[in-house]
Amino acid sequence: MKLVHRAALAAAIVVSAVQLATVGLMAVQAQDVDVNLGDELSSSQREALFDQLQSQSAEFQRHHALIKTLTRAVSPSVVHIDAKTVSEGKGRSRTVEEAGSGVLIKHNGAYFVITNRHVIKGANNADILIRFHNGAETIPLRVMGDEQTDLAVMAVSDKYSSAAKLGKSSAVEIGDFVVAMGSPFGLAHSVTYGIISAKGRRDLELGEGGVDYQDFLQTDAAINPGNSGGPLFNLRGEVIGINTAIASNSGGSEGIGFAIPIDMAMIVARQLIEKGSVTRGKLGVSLDPKFTYESARTVGLPRLVGARITKVASASAAEKAGIKSGDVVIRFAGSTIENDTHLVSVISFSPVDTDIPVDVIRDHKVTRINVRLVAP
Repeated sequence: MKLVHRAALAAAIVVSAVQLATVGLMAVQAQDVDVNLGDELSSSQREALFDQLQSQSAEFQRHHALIKTLTRAVSPSVVHIDAKTVSEGKGRSRTVEEAGSGVLIKHNGAYFVITNRHVIKGANNADILIRFHNGAETIPLRVMGDEQTDLAVMAVSDKYSSAAKLGKSSAVEIGDFVVAMGSPFGLAHSVTYGIISAKGRRDLELGEGGVDYQDFLQTDAAINPGNSGGPLFNLRGEVIGINTAIASNSGGSEGIGFAIPIDMAMIVARQLIEKGSVTRGKLGVSLDPKFTYESARTVGLPRLVGARITKVASASAAEKAGIKSGDVVIRFAGSTIENDTHLVSVISFSPVDTDIPVDVIRDHKVTRINVRLVAP
């Protein structure tokens, strides 16, 4: 209701402004009959203006043509999802319906739909309906999920073979144009457009259950309820993220949406497909949540970056590798570490039993250490 009232108020202000401008114009006309109000355009002048529009809009039309081509190319890989669960309470049960989106991928010759776990949480396979762009419908052959990232993967028949092309979210930069596609409020294959507003959004409070490991892309492309699980594309038509959440006071899009980077999503998806679960490595350290700019300067860093180790567990992967208390991790597996939560996220998506390069600041110098994470 607040938005309606504010819109009505804005309209009233506009009307009042127009009325005042009209009165003011009449007053000027009464005082000075030589005021130039502009002659009425002739037919030839109007045609000349339309010619200008044709020329000036050409570049704009080329940009729009790109979006149209992208939409036609990627639509077959985007799906609508309906899921039904039964909720028990106060001696009776009720059916709860959830709608969301997903994207079709191909892995080792088989086809799967990636979506958010919360879209299908608690639903039996038979109660999950996947609807494709051409109207075909199916239920999943197999469903796998990872609660800690809110991702799920559903196996489907190979007759649904319009798999998406996957990009690299590591190559995404702030300001890149993006396209979101999904089913906001159940309106399947809706398309919205915007830019990457920010990267590395962590520590978001996402309601019941939450998401333990976060490294979201932020976008102003409109994302609404029902977009969950749908793809975020770059302008080459490649999936760079899985739309997951919004920041909103109204429950609808307010220009702040969040997508799981596709690099992260595929690490989870591959493990779910191949093993049915996700294995996360353990380093065995405690981190300093109060590592500040002043602390960074003290150890020789030019800005606030990295995560400081405060404790190394006995017999841990970190101790075996030679990591010490007081070390500041600035790079892990090639990723520049921004803070403690970033390091936790990067470790959680790094492979176990594999040598991983780690750069730490020790005694004002950079030291390279190789560590092998272990499964918990």
